[in-house]
Amino acid sequence: MARTRYDLDQGWTFRQHDNSSSDSWLPVQKVPSQVHMDLLANNKIPDPFIDLNELAVQWIAEKDWTYKLQFSKPPELAADGPVTTDIVFEGLDTFATVLLNGTQILESDNMFLSHRIEVTELLGGENVLEIRFDSAMLRGRELVKEHSHEHTFYVRQTEVSRVPVRKAQYNWGWDWGPILMTAGPWRPVYLEQYIFRIDDVWTHSEVSEDLSACSGHVFAKVAGAKPQPVTLSLSLRGTTVWEKECQTDSGGLAASDFRVDNPELWYPSGYGPQTRYELKAAIASSDQKSKLTGFRRNELIQEEDVFGKSFYFRINGNDVFSGGSCWIPADNFLSQIPPQRYYDWMKLLVEGNQNMIRIWGGGIYEDDALFDACDELGILVWHDFQFACASYPTYPSYLESVEHEARQNLRRLRSHPCIAIWAGNNEDYQVQERYHLDYNYEDKDPQSWLKSSFPARYTYEYLLPKIVKEEDPFMVYHPSSPWGDGKHTTDNTVGDIHQWNIWHGEMKRYQETYLLSGRFISEFGMEAYPHLETIRSMITDPQQQHPGSVMMDFRNKAIDHERRMITYVAENFQVKYDLPSYTHLTQVVQAETVHFAYKTWRRKWGVPGARKCGGVLVWQLNDCWPTMSWAVVDYYLVKKPAFYAIANALKPLDVGLSRLYHEWTAGHADPTLPGRDTKFDLWIVSSRLEPIQVDIAVRFISIRTGKDIQAPLKLEVTAQPNSTTEVLQGHAVQAVDPELNDTTRPFDLSKYDPYVIHAVLTAGGQVVATDTSWPQPLKYLDFSSRGVKFKALSTSQVAISAARPVKGLVFEETRATKLSDNSFDLVPSEDRIVDVSGVRLDSLRYTYIGAPEGSLGISLSTAGEN
Repeated sequence: MARTRYDLDQGWTFRQHDNSSSDSWLPVQKVPSQVHMDLLANNKIPDPFIDLNELAVQWIAEKDWTYKLQFSKPPELAADGPVTTDIVFEGLDTFATVLLNGTQILESDNMFLSHRIEVTELLGGENVLEIRFDSAMLRGRELVKEHSHEHTFYVRQTEVSRVPVRKAQYNWGWDWGPILMTAGPWRPVYLEQYIFRIDDVWTHSEVSEDLSACSGHVFAKVAGAKPQPVTLSLSLRGTTVWEKECQTDSGGLAASDFRVDNPELWYPSGYGPQTRYELKAAIASSDQKSKLTGFRRNELIQEEDVFGKSFYFRINGNDVFSGGSCWIPADNFLSQIPPQRYYDWMKLLVEGNQNMIRIWGGGIYEDDALFDACDELGILVWHDFQFACASYPTYPSYLESVEHEARQNLRRLRSHPCIAIWAGNNEDYQVQERYHLDYNYEDKDPQSWLKSSFPARYTYEYLLPKIVKEEDPFMVYHPSSPWGDGKHTTDNTVGDIHQWNIWHGEMKRYQETYLLSGRFISEFGMEAYPHLETIRSMITDPQQQHPGSVMMDFRNKAIDHERRMITYVAENFQVKYDLPSYTHLTQVVQAETVHFAYKTWRRKWGVPGARKCGGVLVWQLNDCWPTMSWAVVDYYLVKKPAFYAIANALKPLDVGLSRLYHEWTAGHADPTLPGRDTKFDLWIVSSRLEPIQVDIAVRFISIRTGKDIQAPLKLEVTAQPNSTTEVLQGHAVQAVDPELNDTTRPFDLSKYDPYVIHAVLTAGGQVVATDTSWPQPLKYLDFSSRGVKFKALSTSQVAISAARPVKGLVFEETRATKLSDNSFDLVPSEDRIVDVSGVRLDSLRYTYIGAPEGSLGISLSTAGEN
């Protein structure tokens, strides 16, 4: 008899626990579910994602909820032995008491755990399953009081009741998301019947340094009536490459060593194929379990060098620059995320030339669908354990729950080749620094850490690395993000850093990113509005659809968001405050920030042995609801301009330009320096593994007239493999008007003709990458009369040209709009070709810096017209 599964997904009802009225039970459309989804489906609450409705659903957090299901016992199956029936809860959110036919079978207090309970003798013909979910907010407050004598609960985001609760921390709200305290059976519930059951099959394996073999052990865990032989196998594209029959021991464990010679390896996107083997365990006709897995040699290189200590990944012998994004949960209501949505999110990363996603520590241990997509698409995963921005306790029951959670999720995820690193937490050592909690790196006694004012060190530096070593021996572990050898979390010579001196902290200008690098930047970011369609869908009152309105301010959860945003806008652009124009300005600020950051920090990838910066991960890729935030793609998967800026900066072969930074609003700053200083740098960064001959043309184009102010530079260069190739450093352009360099005479602005420097890199006769460097700040420039034109090359392709340099041309995107490119600069004589799908060409709307309006309709000519 094969294992049989019966999903318990239909027929549920729910109610507020203290409501005993006759009509209190309401239908549940489907499980998995969460209480807000069910209340909304029954028209009991307004949509929390719209207007001010978040405030109208806060009462839900302080209520208890009960879910109930009446179901029939599965039919008796013919079997050669005793049949076991289990009920499985893959996830209960969070404080859950489960009764089956009036008998309590489970009490759980951890959202991140799954549960399997044998119910063979408890099932009757007709059955009642009831789950009571207590208020996590109220239970959290009780736990804080209960343990306040032994632990001080410091918290940096939202309220302290979240800290002792093993639940997605963002449910309490964050600086990009609402307070929506969920409850319910958030992952599947089902019955399983079996004689024998294979719980899991996995490997502990390592690829040899020369990549010629993969060897280690294969394991399977079996449950059932008595030990049975298990056939373990590995196959590739339907061909078995290794197989062995093993006996199970008294604990149901089957194990064998294995070796595969000349394995086909799994590579990150851009470095090779994403080959996966089928790993299988089978018990005759009783049961089998298989999964796809990949083999790769994964190393985190931390070596002493002239800059301090390196921090970058080496996969299958190739040094990999990790360019990517940080990830938060994709919805406040996790149960409504289908697998395809996870795939679509991960596919965006590959489209954007990104190769790493960092799963942040205030959300969840992510869904299998996300990792399946990353395995398939070649995206490396950095996964935080689920602790964020707090000082967490270590009382025995808490540590026991944490250990169970860590082991269970490591076992679930350890076969995914995409996972490159586990980190202990997000920013908890910054909490230790902020509140001056005990931390002596030289003290190596874990028991003494438990007695300190920062006992969570025990979790991050002893318990979790121990568990990782036992469950996934060849996995990389890092105590925290950020963290570096016990030094201050801002130390840029070691480990990873979160660079928040842009936006937060010192509010540095984005032009100063060259001062803000580190060995690995695992967070940085800049806020921006989403596109207009998203704004108008989340704020439905037209009278509130403007910057600074009640609803616009409420929607943005970032601390001091408006004063920070307007600072960056006003420092760099002439301010327009109507909604379309201001939306565009914030988007260009965000795009410019990530452009400067990725270009500047990727340049520091350097050469082998001198990898000054090993990776850059923007905060953040996505949103959990419609909002304005640091996300580069909004809740509806609509790309902001910053997405395209990152894609351009992470091209496998890229060219970069920079000019010397000059302050312009710092006291007695000299605003004429950019007009006198004509020096610039030019470089190439390549992730290709072979050298390549390239040509570079560098133009110098008047912003005022659109004419070249001098002949272009023509360069032939060999781009070194997987390295930065410095082409020009401090190269001076001939002054347009030598009189401007005479500092004894007044600087005549009428004679100052500012220009862009525009580089085009070609390989094999094809344009591979471009970059354009503008005088800063952009608000000092005259952007009138740009002469922008649109020509329809077909019904789905448009060419955009300009008579004079254009900054930040952006098409308004919608959920229907699909563009091959967006948010770009234009220079004369170089058309930009964009493929368009989902909408008609003549429906596109656009703007650019200095445009007469913030939302313009395009006027199309056709290919035959001049």
